[in-house]
Amino acid sequence: MDLYTETTPPQPQPEPQSQPGPATPPAGTTVVAEPGEPDRPERRRRTGGFRRDDLLALLGALAGALSFTLLLFTQLAPFDGLIGFFVVGYAAFLVFYTFLVALEESWPAVRDRLASAVVHSIALLLLLALGDVIVYVFSQGPQALRHLNFWTQDLRAAGPLQPLTIGGVRHAMIGTFEQITIALAITVPLGLLCAVFLNELPGRFARFVRTIADAATALPSVVAGLFVYAALIIGVQIGPVHLQIQKGGLAAGLAISVMMLPIIIRAADVVLRLVPGSLKEASYALGAGQWRTVWTVTLPTARSGLATAVILGSARGLGETSPVLLTAGYNTYTNGNPVQGPQTSLPLAVFKLVTSGEPLQIQRAYGAAAVLILVVLVLFITARIIGGHGPGHLTGRQRRARASASIRDLDRILARTAQNGSLP
Repeated sequence: MDLYTETTPPQPQPEPQSQPGPATPPAGTTVVAEPGEPDRPERRRRTGGFRRDDLLALLGALAGALSFTLLLFTQLAPFDGLIGFFVVGYAAFLVFYTFLVALEESWPAVRDRLASAVVHSIALLLLLALGDVIVYVFSQGPQALRHLNFWTQDLRAAGPLQPLTIGGVRHAMIGTFEQITIALAITVPLGLLCAVFLNELPGRFARFVRTIADAATALPSVVAGLFVYAALIIGVQIGPVHLQIQKGGLAAGLAISVMMLPIIIRAADVVLRLVPGSLKEASYALGAGQWRTVWTVTLPTARSGLATAVILGSARGLGETSPVLLTAGYNTYTNGNPVQGPQTSLPLAVFKLVTSGEPLQIQRAYGAAAVLILVVLVLFITARIIGGHGPGHLTGRQRRARASASIRDLDRILARTAQNGSLP
């Protein structure tokens, strides 16, 4: 139905003629379209995804940057060097990409696309660097990894000129496992308790502890090794007691824990801050105390993030060399006792084998580095399994356990109701 809005006084109209055709509005009226009936179909714009214009702008900027850089380095200017080529090419790519996007988009959209290009390119650069390191290590390591003795023997009988069929890194793997276990046994409870303290008991002392933890994350690893070496290996005199330990796995584990503890504290602190305050308030409203709320609400909610914090600390501890070099000593035989005698770790074995200069020892070093990467990968997978999914995501076993618990609760309520003589 057409709507008419009167804008002039009504005028006498001639008698309508009985002839077919659409009715015309009276003179002096303005036709207003009915709501919900646009003149043409509405054209919706996609705010997400990757459009064809984006792909064309990206390819055009890449082609233009490559052509401009090649022309500049080969014809126009006396430039050379691979690093300079990539730096100039990247700057040219950003300029060309900004110009091409500006042809079709407004200035806010241009800024958004430019920031997105910078972020994605930096992420791609880091991914390529990491992939290059991993691929290079595993490309050099198979010469040693393919021999079974590399996994089951130590270097006691393997000299610098012995073939790869003799000797292995069993002693370094055992040492790494024991040292990181000692460090985790110290840092995980202390780090999580400290993070809970920083979040649940804020105050002047908590701010002081957070400042110290922030500063300790930048502590050079050699300083941690020197601290343990001076305090425990050389020993301190406390009254009539002289506190001293030998070089070995225990001292190395203590030095590694000095490096791991600040990282776990800060990462866990950030994760616990992300727990919604409404969950804690709901727990308090139901009558739970503060530490009961921490144990049943805060920690389970942040479980996945806390597992990530432990992974970050463990990865830092597994890759340390200088603290282990100062505190663990070095040997070529298997020592499973962390409190007596030198004990080698995988990073220390890599350092010693590479610095020997012998080609076969260098191949063993690359094999040990590949084993270290595999250890970190296994640790990461284990921590993710322990950490589980985020809050609200249950596995099949967890859902079945929850259903069984609900059935037991229902049976208990019905039994108690029957004893009281009333029906539920």
